[in-house]
Amino acid sequence: MKRKSTALLSLLCSLCLVCLPGCSEASAPSGTESADVLSGQQAAAGTPSSGPAESALPGESVRTGLIAEQILDGETGGIHYSYSLPEGYSTERKYPLMMTMPGYDMMWFGEDSSGSNRNWRGFLCWTELPEDMIVVSAQLTDWHETSARQAIELTEYFLNHFSVDERRIYAAGYSAGGETMSQAVSMRPDLYAAYLHGASQWDGEFAPIAENGVAVYIFMAEGDEYYGSERARAAYDGLHSAYMDAGWSEDEIGDVLQIQTPDEAWFAQRGVTGNYHGGGNVVFEETSVLNWIVSHSK
Repeated sequence: MKRKSTALLSLLCSLCLVCLPGCSEASAPSGTESADVLSGQQAAAGTPSSGPAESALPGESVRTGLIAEQILDGETGGIHYSYSLPEGYSTERKYPLMMTMPGYDMMWFGEDSSGSNRNWRGFLCWTELPEDMIVVSAQLTDWHETSARQAIELTEYFLNHFSVDERRIYAAGYSAGGETMSQAVSMRPDLYAAYLHGASQWDGEFAPIAENGVAVYIFMAEGDEYYGSERARAAYDGLHSAYMDAGWSEDEIGDVLQIQTPDEAWFAQRGVTGNYHGGGNVVFEETSVLNWIVSHSK
């Protein structure tokens, strides 16, 4: 009898040991929650994480404010970006989405460049408007067709995973970011309602913009040292002709197409007395321009 009791005790101990891992897994957070916690810790530490720090599915809590240095595993590789969700973000309502791209100096050059776009006015200015918006800024690796496709992929990701008003998706690009976004907007004009083209050359096509009624505001310093204001005028002329070909009247075109090429005196009033290409970033301080962009919808 003693041998049977001992054997039975050993068997029970073995069963407990086998069951313990299962008990431990049952008490751990779900896979989604664990990923969110880890991602939030990584973002707080300044280390890029794969995917957004939060989920935006109905019924789940969402961290608002600046969510920095994220990585989307895209079809063409990792897409580095930061984004901002407005305070009080709720899946019960829809929000405008702004996709904004910085210039060459804030693109992705490795870990040392991570998050260099977080304090860029072209990112932050949209978060300061009275209306709540979701704002995204990516650090892409180039400013050609691959980057344009990445910008589109990132836009679609937010459209599919966050509470976005699909009639009010906007884009903005400065310098190299403008080269990227002019291509992205012309490749997918069905996505974007309006686009701010800042201190850049137009690398996209014109006809798709007019055919889909995308509103475009072109800004370039008259004395831009890098591109020259003639490239801004060429973009305006190309878009204007495309709208005319699509049957738009002059008044109708004026509602969706604007150009501004301010002179040195205009810049001096805003504290810029040189480097007018870099100074082109002051467009993001022009509330009237920002409001013009977000006033449009599909």
